Amino acid sequence: MQARPVTTTAFSTLSLSAATLANLETLGYRDMTPIQAQALPLILKGQDLIAQAKTGSGKTAAFGIGLLEPLNPRFFGCQALVLCPTRELADQVAKEIRRLARGHGNIKVLTLCGGVPYGPQVGSLEHGAHVIVGTPGRVQEHLRKGTLVLDGLNTLVLDEADRMLDMGFYDSIADIIGQLPARRQTLLFSATYPAGIAQLAKTFMREPQQVKVDALHDDNQIEQRFYEIDPNQRMDAVLRLLQSTRPQSCVAFCHTRQQCQELEAHLRDNGVSAQSLHGDLEQRERDQVLALFANQSCSVLVATDVAARGLDIAGLEAVINVELSRDPEIHIHRVGRSGRAGEKGLALSLVAPAEANRAQAIENLQQAPLNWQRIDELIVKNREPLLPPMATICINGGRKEKLRPGDILGALTGDAGIPGSQVGKIAIFDFQAYVAVERGVAKQALKRLSEGRIKGRSYKMRIL
Repeated sequence: MQARPVTTTAFSTLSLSAATLANLETLGYRDMTPIQAQALPLILKGQDLIAQAKTGSGKTAAFGIGLLEPLNPRFFGCQALVLCPTRELADQVAKEIRRLARGHGNIKVLTLCGGVPYGPQVGSLEHGAHVIVGTPGRVQEHLRKGTLVLDGLNTLVLDEADRMLDMGFYDSIADIIGQLPARRQTLLFSATYPAGIAQLAKTFMREPQQVKVDALHDDNQIEQRFYEIDPNQRMDAVLRLLQSTRPQSCVAFCHTRQQCQELEAHLRDNGVSAQSLHGDLEQRERDQVLALFANQSCSVLVATDVAARGLDIAGLEAVINVELSRDPEIHIHRVGRSGRAGEKGLALSLVAPAEANRAQAIENLQQAPLNWQRIDELIVKNREPLLPPMATICINGGRKEKLRPGDILGALTGDAGIPGSQVGKIAIFDFQAYVAVERGVAKQALKRLSEGRIKGRSYKMRIL
């Protein structure tokens, strides 16, 4: 057999034990994925790490190999803790770590998630486990009751950290970290880098190294199209763009509050799920609109630049410039919000003849000719309503009633019997909580939640 050339991306170039390398070979892992090649050398040196990588990039093996290497199989206390947003992901991660641990002697990996009985978990913990994979709410509960002790922890992993923050788990994570040994390694994996992640890193990590795979916004990742229109056609032109591209998430940028409200009404009248965001909304209304858009219960967010400032809404399928911005820099910023991790983004701009100079300014700034297309050549194959994949249940209770995301998730996946995979983001405010569920199960989820109790209390609720 011909000798395999050793490349810098082979696992054999890392300082891993012979048993680990042999096991990786049997699993068919020879060459590292880009995230593994960047992250593993730092993880094995014991450094804290923030890694921006999406599902499917090989990140589980990166932190799995990293947390197993320093484990002592003879010490039966928890030495590594992995926090995940959902039970499904926790099960998947635990399964992968068990496969990776085959070369390490008898390593016990235990999952601690909500939505399953508490008692058997306590029994398993009494026998000891080397690695715990769990959701923040349930891990927090075991810590509170003293059934989980983390004094001997070496490694903490926050997997899909952005999604955990979206689901409202910041306080739970902060509480858990507050009970861990200060001398530990913290590894944070996230597809996006919202403000909450920076906050977590600043508060709980020691001089973290940062690695990033796949720039999220590469100029080639965003396709821009410009359409010349008659100014009276603007609203219909937006509708036509939406009907032909049918994005699941889109921000339509307007100049004024009035333009926002008119466009929202026009889209709704024509079967498009839309919400508007402008400076005149009260904080509660603003929170609600953003919660609906962030959790995929609304397809189009119609917004002014001022209202959209500071929003963490990167990763959109499309951006529509209902009217070109007078400032070409603002145009670039608007457009940069489209393009999901690794997916192509779409930026569609409507230009009335009077705005030709604005288009020219954009062309000058980009130093590339604009891609002009004809609006009347757009093909609309499907005139069915443009509805989002999720629906939101609004619960009349929030932080002031000490409601936590884990409580709502537990009520839905436990008594209400809704699979965790059909539950989306959970957002909790002082007096309200919003939970997204797949549109097809929304009525059933509402009925069961209303009939049951959350944390021993019944709440008023409705579908928005």
